[in-house]
Amino acid sequence: MPTPTDTVIDIFTQINAIPRCSKNEAAVGRWLAEWADRHEMDKATDAAGNLVIRVPASPGFEQAPVIVLQGHMDMVCEKTPDSDHDFDRDPIRVVRDGDWLRAERTTLGADNGIALALALFIAGDASIAHPPLELLFTVDEESGLIGASRLDPALIRGKVLINIDSEDDHIVTIGCAGGEEIRIRLALAYAPAGDARSFYRITVGGLRGGHSGIDIHKPRANANRLLGRLLGRLAADDDFRLVSLNGGSAHNAIPRDARAVVGLPAGQAAELKETLARFQAMLAEENGASEPQLVIGCEPFSAAETPDAVIAPESAARALALLNALPHGVQGMSATVAGLVETSCNLAIVKTAEGCFDITSSQRSLSMTRLEEINERVRAVAALAGAEVTRMNHHPSWPPDPEAALLARCRAVYTRAFGEAPVVEVIHAGLECGLIGAKVPGMEMISIGPTLRHPHSPDEKLFIPSIGKMLTLLEALLGSYRE
Repeated sequence: MPTPTDTVIDIFTQINAIPRCSKNEAAVGRWLAEWADRHEMDKATDAAGNLVIRVPASPGFEQAPVIVLQGHMDMVCEKTPDSDHDFDRDPIRVVRDGDWLRAERTTLGADNGIALALALFIAGDASIAHPPLELLFTVDEESGLIGASRLDPALIRGKVLINIDSEDDHIVTIGCAGGEEIRIRLALAYAPAGDARSFYRITVGGLRGGHSGIDIHKPRANANRLLGRLLGRLAADDDFRLVSLNGGSAHNAIPRDARAVVGLPAGQAAELKETLARFQAMLAEENGASEPQLVIGCEPFSAAETPDAVIAPESAARALALLNALPHGVQGMSATVAGLVETSCNLAIVKTAEGCFDITSSQRSLSMTRLEEINERVRAVAALAGAEVTRMNHHPSWPPDPEAALLARCRAVYTRAFGEAPVVEVIHAGLECGLIGAKVPGMEMISIGPTLRHPHSPDEKLFIPSIGKMLTLLEALLGSYRE
């Protein structure tokens, strides 16, 4: 007979069979709605595509407050360079590896598919006693909390929310950073490629990457930053030509790989090889054991691949200067919470397309005034380069309330269940709680979740025993409302 954990994993696997990158949640939304219909539960959606499933109270809980169990439908879609996975078509292949679930050369999607699976299990198991529930499943969280920002508050009746999007089973989160993305767009001029050059594809890869909130303070290299430094050195040669530069894939993922197409005078292949070897040795010394798989690759173009045009030298110089001047990483530590990052930048995405050099920079801060300060700095650097700036996906921080009744209840329930108190923390990552709380005044909120490692990267994995622990906590917490 399957255990509750086995059943949750089965539900999770069914969810992972449905492609659900950000902005492509329609299919999983339909699947969730069909689940509600099969279980004869009311459901409702808003214009953004957010879904709520209303679960009747168990006997004896009719007078208990409505509890909102919340997670998001979408996932970050990252894969290894050697993977042929098509995120628009292929199911995520879930692999049991000892006590861990992982995927085959892609992100696992436990961030945040496991929240959906846990909520559905609880709602569908008649043996679990609970107050009236609202299962709130939002869309487009990973691309900037879009679903939560567009949530129709009329969809929600409850005033107690349990967000299931945290990543350590012994931690209760009570606050998080706010954030904003900035898109920088620099127009490029082009010139004929000429006949006397050889062209190469240069890559920086093998980096660990990670979540730009929870991993930004760790010694993780940024592929966009490293490639920018390398190209800046190559550009010291007057005969250097830049054709394209692309790296990163998501605003909230530290870039793991980046690539450029460059042109040099014919006959300089050996010199280029030596330059790249020296640069890799320098990076290996700088990054030590933190990036053991870091590799710089170089592949010559065939005659048939030779581009017809290159970025004009002055334009390329401006683009590289812009890239190398933009901030990345920790910009300030919290003055009130020891060891917590207050403000950070992620130099997330760079690409050349449609005659422009596009950069997406993602800023986070617990302080909304400090968030504006770092946003102003990014915009100032862009202005110096003559680039256009667009602000996107602004969302507020979630101020912590250490005296909240829900936190006290959760701490007491956790301590009774596991014989020790949970860790209570504020995180630098973004959670939807800040936006939901702003839309539903008076909402009490906590965030919990099973243990997850390396989200937003193909190394993502979920600790299987923590699924059962989370079920125990949720069942006990919901059951406490009978008292």
